Amino acid sequence: MIDEFLAGDLTEVEAAVRAAAAAEIMPRYRQLAAHEIVEKSGPHDLVTSADRLAEEHLTASLTRLLPGSVVVGEEAVHADPKVYDALGGDAPVWVVDPVDGTRQFVRGEPGFCTLVALAHHGELLASWTYAAALDEMAIAVRGRGATLDGKPIHSGSPAPGAVLRVAMSHPDYTTEAQKRALLGLRTEGIDARPCGSAGLEYLAVARGDQDAVAFSWEYAWDHAAGLLLVTEAGGAQATLFGTPFRITGGNALPFTAARDEATVERVLQALRGEA
Repeated sequence: MIDEFLAGDLTEVEAAVRAAAAAEIMPRYRQLAAHEIVEKSGPHDLVTSADRLAEEHLTASLTRLLPGSVVVGEEAVHADPKVYDALGGDAPVWVVDPVDGTRQFVRGEPGFCTLVALAHHGELLASWTYAAALDEMAIAVRGRGATLDGKPIHSGSPAPGAVLRVAMSHPDYTTEAQKRALLGLRTEGIDARPCGSAGLEYLAVARGDQDAVAFSWEYAWDHAAGLLLVTEAGGAQATLFGTPFRITGGNALPFTAARDEATVERVLQALRGEA
């Protein structure tokens, strides 16, 4: 079933992602009322009516495209954490973050996107990263490469000896051990800054505009689409001790995705305090 779906017309998925953004996200961009913005775990963890409605839209359209599939979405998991268990189940899973970069969306900034990935038995098969306000659509399919607005993209490699540009988790939102690891990026040869939308940071790596990301949390909806995008663009990824990141969880954190294997190793050495 899943192989036949991937061999078919995936433009229907792209259309579904665009339709959800057009119907539920962009009409609320810079138009949000105060009652449409709610704090979840705290002032830095926001949800809006656009998040909820776009996820509902995508849940209906994506499962219709692939009968028997299920959705693991950020808002559904917030309502019922057991939904996350589907990542380790037998059904194909759509991993959905309806508005990645909600804080930017709330502030009326364009740096947000919709993230959708298709996985089966924990393996990433395809992904869509749609920055609606920027009108950019990045797509990756396992074994077929990555594209941005229909044109192939390649991560390439940093210039020899160049300072690495790295987007990282904000140290304020980490455990003490993760904070110490991330502070290892504050070293000679690395220019580290707090990240914005995770999806757009991954896109920057995939297109070669940024050298790496380093994140201290592992929610699949933030990372699934971007990890496949980076690897299909020629990049690489690994967790703190060098093993591949698993979307089902239990990873050694922080982890990194970068333009090439050598950059992954440089970032990991810094995170481990070996740089």
